[in-house]
Amino acid sequence: MTRAISLNARRSLDAAATEDFFVVLLEITHPNLAAPLRLSTDPTERISIEPLVYGTRSGWRGADPVADHWQFVAAALELPSDQEDVPAAVRITLDLFDATLPALLRSFETRATANIALVMASDPDTPEQQFLGLEVTGGTYGAQVAISASRKPIEEEGAPMDIIGKQRFPGLFR
Repeated sequence: MTRAISLNARRSLDAAATEDFFVVLLEITHPNLAAPLRLSTDPTERISIEPLVYGTRSGWRGADPVADHWQFVAAALELPSDQEDVPAAVRITLDLFDATLPALLRSFETRATANIALVMASDPDTPEQQFLGLEVTGGTYGAQVAISASRKPIEEEGAPMDIIGKQRFPGLFR
């Protein structure tokens, strides 16, 4: 399965050296959160001095670029594969930037939703690729926080309750 990306993104990928690069935006939402958790892999600008916070300003997913920011974290991302028979699954590993993050992620009784976008640093409002509606399915905690997210597994989808038998579907058994 091929994916179309912009000409600027292709030029950036093909160039020997470039100032434009991909930035990953991660949004985690849950009914128990007052506001979505917004994370970025690029320290585009200094947001505050005390405490020292860097981040990216983007209007992706309805965020207000002036009031809201995507907090910078050092992260590694494994993107979903292009195979048709495999559900979209990602794994993101974050350096532990806030000691309250593991406690926050463990406090959820239901699954949180993760939305991920790859944007160019020159245009953080326009996603080149996005993976929406992923469910946070697991996490490990230590010096780093590893979060796994996937589309709803097929095992959790409801099965038909009707049994195809003589009593219910007599026309099939003539």
